[in-house]
Amino acid sequence: MKIGVIRFPGSNCDRDVYHALELAGGDPEYVWWNQKYLSDFDAIVIPGGFSYGDYLRAGAIASITPVIDGIKEVVKEEKPVLGICNGAQILAEVGLVPGVFTNNKNAKFICKRVELKVTSTRTPFTSMYKKGEIIQMPIAHAEGRYYTKEIDKIRDQDQIVLKFEGENPNGSIEAITGVCDESGLVCAVMPHPERASESVLGSNDGLKFFEGIINFK
Repeated sequence: MKIGVIRFPGSNCDRDVYHALELAGGDPEYVWWNQKYLSDFDAIVIPGGFSYGDYLRAGAIASITPVIDGIKEVVKEEKPVLGICNGAQILAEVGLVPGVFTNNKNAKFICKRVELKVTSTRTPFTSMYKKGEIIQMPIAHAEGRYYTKEIDKIRDQDQIVLKFEGENPNGSIEAITGVCDESGLVCAVMPHPERASESVLGSNDGLKFFEGIINFK
């Protein structure tokens, strides 16, 4: 499966995602911010980092680059698109997932391992987990607090993908830290599955996110 890994100036998790996709059995390929045609890819992952230094707000400048047009076409083609951390912020910025990821409640950068509950398994990325399963992955963000005015709608439509279990470190509404679009094919998560893809990292709970892409039919 050929998977595009999007790169912006300031991306810093692109190599980690590339490696995790290889571990999962995928065929990753880097894609730069100025590439528009992405239809040759079977799936897209937008990794974390600080695209364009997070100027204005996280994801704002990345949202107006040519590659976004290509990503929107991939969405129309009903192929999986995963945004991780800064990638999640970008997907929210361009309206491909509901809500926003804004400043943490404590206004500080948070970097720690957290426990998460898988609240939906209908996305390709969470299809290999059990609903309600508790997993561990790291977070690393200053603008990760999720908010939406349509909380009832996304709850009813099974668009909440991940929640913090126990502590809610950034103050997200209902402890939400991962959402998807109505189709389930576009998913935005703040935790980093690529940083929990091998036991040597302290957890391999995140590898199933990438294996789910490979197994998507």
